[in-house]
Amino acid sequence: MSSNTNGSAASTGIPDIPANISFPREEEKILKFWKEIDAFKTSVKLSEGRPVYSFYDGPPFATGKPHYGHILAGTIKDVVTRFAHNTGHYVERRFGWDCHGLPIEYEIDKKLGIKAPEDVAKMGIAAYNEECRSIVMTYASEWEETVTRCGRWIDFKNDYKTMNVTFMESVWWVFKQIFDKGQVYRGFRIMPYSTACATPLSNFEAGSNYKDVIDPAVVVSFPMVDDPKTAFLAWTTTPWTLPSNLALCVHPEFEYWKIHDQESDSNFVLLGSRVESFYKEYKKEPKYKVLEKLKGSSLVGTKYTPIFPFFKENSRAFVVVADTYVTDDSGTGIVHNAPGFGEDDLRVCLAHNIVTGEGDVPCPVDAAGRYTSEVSTYSGVYVKDADKAIQKDLKASGRLIRQSQISHQYPFCWRSDTPLIYKAIPCWFIRVTTITDKLVKNNNQTYWVPDFVKEKRFGNWLEGARDWNISRNRYWGTPIPLWASDDFEEIVAVGSIEELMKLSGCERLEDIHRHHIDHITIPSKTGKGVLRRVPEVFDCWFESGSMPYAQKHYPFEGKEEFEKSFPAQFIAEGLDQTRGWFYTLMVLSTHLFDKPPFQNVIVNGMVLASDGKKMSKRLKNYPDPVDVMNNHGADVLRLYLITSPAVRADTLRFSEPGIKQLTAKAFLPWYNAYRFFFSQLTVLKKDYDIDFVYNPYAPTPENVMDRWILASTQSLVQFVRTEMEGYRLYTVTPRLVAFVDQLTNWYVRFNRRRLKGEYGVEESVTANQTLFEVLFTLTKVMAPFTPFIAELMYQNLKTCLPANWDQGPDDRSVHFLLFPEVKSQYFNEDIERSVSRLQAVIELGRAIREKKNLSLKTPLRELIVIHPSDQFHSDIRSLESYIVEELNVRTITLTKDESQFGISYKLLPDHKALGQKLQKAYDPVRKAFAKLDKATVEEYVKTKKLTLVGYEFQEEDLLVVREFKDSPNYEAQSSKDVLVILDIVQDETLVQEGLAREIINRVQRLRKKAGLQITDDVAYFYQMEVDPKDELANVLVSQKDFLLKQLKVPLRLLSELSESGLSEVAREVQEVESSKFMLLLARDK
Repeated sequence: MSSNTNGSAASTGIPDIPANISFPREEEKILKFWKEIDAFKTSVKLSEGRPVYSFYDGPPFATGKPHYGHILAGTIKDVVTRFAHNTGHYVERRFGWDCHGLPIEYEIDKKLGIKAPEDVAKMGIAAYNEECRSIVMTYASEWEETVTRCGRWIDFKNDYKTMNVTFMESVWWVFKQIFDKGQVYRGFRIMPYSTACATPLSNFEAGSNYKDVIDPAVVVSFPMVDDPKTAFLAWTTTPWTLPSNLALCVHPEFEYWKIHDQESDSNFVLLGSRVESFYKEYKKEPKYKVLEKLKGSSLVGTKYTPIFPFFKENSRAFVVVADTYVTDDSGTGIVHNAPGFGEDDLRVCLAHNIVTGEGDVPCPVDAAGRYTSEVSTYSGVYVKDADKAIQKDLKASGRLIRQSQISHQYPFCWRSDTPLIYKAIPCWFIRVTTITDKLVKNNNQTYWVPDFVKEKRFGNWLEGARDWNISRNRYWGTPIPLWASDDFEEIVAVGSIEELMKLSGCERLEDIHRHHIDHITIPSKTGKGVLRRVPEVFDCWFESGSMPYAQKHYPFEGKEEFEKSFPAQFIAEGLDQTRGWFYTLMVLSTHLFDKPPFQNVIVNGMVLASDGKKMSKRLKNYPDPVDVMNNHGADVLRLYLITSPAVRADTLRFSEPGIKQLTAKAFLPWYNAYRFFFSQLTVLKKDYDIDFVYNPYAPTPENVMDRWILASTQSLVQFVRTEMEGYRLYTVTPRLVAFVDQLTNWYVRFNRRRLKGEYGVEESVTANQTLFEVLFTLTKVMAPFTPFIAELMYQNLKTCLPANWDQGPDDRSVHFLLFPEVKSQYFNEDIERSVSRLQAVIELGRAIREKKNLSLKTPLRELIVIHPSDQFHSDIRSLESYIVEELNVRTITLTKDESQFGISYKLLPDHKALGQKLQKAYDPVRKAFAKLDKATVEEYVKTKKLTLVGYEFQEEDLLVVREFKDSPNYEAQSSKDVLVILDIVQDETLVQEGLAREIINRVQRLRKKAGLQITDDVAYFYQMEVDPKDELANVLVSQKDFLLKQLKVPLRLLSELSESGLSEVAREVQEVESSKFMLLLARDK
């Protein structure tokens, strides 16, 4: 698994780290290594006896392949549970499968061409259910492969499935507990109904898939019985409900107008405030006359002529009623009521005794959404398809007054993606309204990231929660364990297989799906013959909400184990689960134990395609996640996802270029620092015969940069521990990436010469000791986040550990080790402050060079640093050599005196903030700012206080800008309280040194291109090809000593190669400004 060794590195036993790396190929090697040592199982075994950290994994369906949303949630779960394991906990991680419900049935319906319940009846429920069982685990192997390839450690062998009899039996137990508390009832409700799946849905399912649609919008007339020339006008977007109309509803307090329509010579009644909208096409010349103004309550009881004759036998129907749910923002202010197809319609009709709800609610639509024979004219027609025919018939009968279309949002079935209807259905409900206060109380005991989801989205949903329809008129699911008499007056809830055997006398059951138990009856205890099982099955959300109990077959098995692990310390899923799994978990645990089912939850947002649209297989607008891992690596995909806004429940536009950028920004620099470390060990061995071994007991080094990076490493350890305990991954991962920058672009870059041994062997050993400690600590810190590269580096880094150093009972994998403890002895505020100031000065200097297009290889004469603090000067002076080398300047001047450099100050107020704060009073303040004199500004710079026209201003109100008088020889940059000035004039000596550095750079580039190691001895030959004014030739002479010091060997003319006896390794034409020369590398044959 670790990198191959060859050449001199192999002979020394030092790992030979290749210059180029394929992260995906290395990850595949590591996967094989983990398999060889059974790494996940071994890690769990090693943690036995530790404190339990409880984690619940929500079950996905295996009827589709995993997508980025699954990978994001899975990575969050893996990072948190790995961290929990590494910080001394025992973490059970079991995968689960959602095996029942519409996703499976819908696939079978498509496969077998099933359109309605009678099709299932023909083939038999047993055959249908076995078809469902056969496809449940269709993509299980793809799931396991993808999840494993992501580096996620979770137990697939000891998984749970909602179709297992042990799981189903625990679901029965959960239901019976709630039933026995009187919290289950059978209700006749208007429910969201999927005609494609022939089943009602819960309200939270119906709310999960709204789409913009265009529907008909019609105004229909309802003539009064006592005044046929006058008609009520009602507006509807569902013409298909008109055949079931039983009432018209007005608002009791609104003002309605009776008007005469001149065009039709008819009288209409509608809401007065809606008349203009009704006549909007005649706005310039109204074609109506107001005859009378009436209060809504005065219209109540008025009889009208029905549109269709289908339900004329109801003598209480076809009358005007009143209710305050009627609005004045659309339509005509008169609503047609079809009590079988609207929640408010049914409520109002019940309140006005138009229906009793006992079998007299017209609902002439079958399970597939087709009209029944009760509506003979449209019998067998799908209701949505009947809209056009109904409008045509209304027009023919003169009842269609207006015909148009409306674009609005409408709910669709989340599984079949077909429009829902609202339909009166007998359903089984769990009471939720009775426990709302408890739900809110239990939610308040939980911790959410981000917290607004808890307070807003989830909290608001709980406060407005309605009773939960837990029944589905389907087949493949856990049967609801209720046996009832024909009149439903005697009902028995069964909570276990043993109880069913005892009550019915049936044999031992190995399966309790419908086709195995529907025939079983229970003798009535009240003389009602036999009790038969109700036909419904559970909503699959009831099963997933029962997962904490059912995965352990509680209370039939593992009672003690369950009680230790409930509630879960951690769960994580997507934002959509606030009305799904999070909600059902909370409802059931509150009913059962009056406890929250989890303590901590991370909610992730959606992963969209790069264009901001939903990822679509049809549109092919996203790269396959497996291809991304195979091309770029799983580690970088993991870090990309958990560094994204999606970890804060926001949306992420997935970008493959973003993956590449993260590789370049974090992974390659980290890898190169690791590789550089081992190359320096090879130099130590070759040049000084030193076998490097890390000394964990070495004293704290004296070098400031060593102490800074060690302190920074411990700050990182402390930060990660604190933030992970708060489940704030969104703060942790950016800090990890930033630390890689600190390590590579500051520590290694600034200490390269020390590490190479240019300051002596002792300094080299000390610096490499520091670099090892940082790299080794970083692998353990990064292990939960990037498990592959952490393992790769650990396998080679551990070769530097002393033989007697105890890392625990098994050190074969980094994932068997504990997370680092904070070494507080390394903390040093003075050093961290000093280096922070060093970085500020260097970044300002770099900015000047970039602005003036001056390469860092070009030496400059002087850098002037202006700051009022003696401590600042002292900090910079202690690190002066690093600034000189990095910014390539000859001298550094530190001063407090700004006047000699023509520095002036300007105060810029935060106009927006101050304008909001002071409002009208800000205008005189703004004018006063414009007139500030130099002395007042300088006084503010010293005291940080300013009073203008009676108002006091502090630092947060004002920005101080230093202005440097323009000069052709100097350029300045400032940041907060420090200003640097760089002498940008170049003389010939400085120019020549800059060109010499360019030559050294070309030699190093060719060495790298030729695949040479740092310890490979090579000779360098050159031949000028183009050299105007002998510029480069002169540099080779004037800078001969400097070149020799840097390259270790002299640059020789190419003509000397033949006499040298050396063999050519590589040659290439090089360019330095306007000159060109052939560069050739050679070594012993």
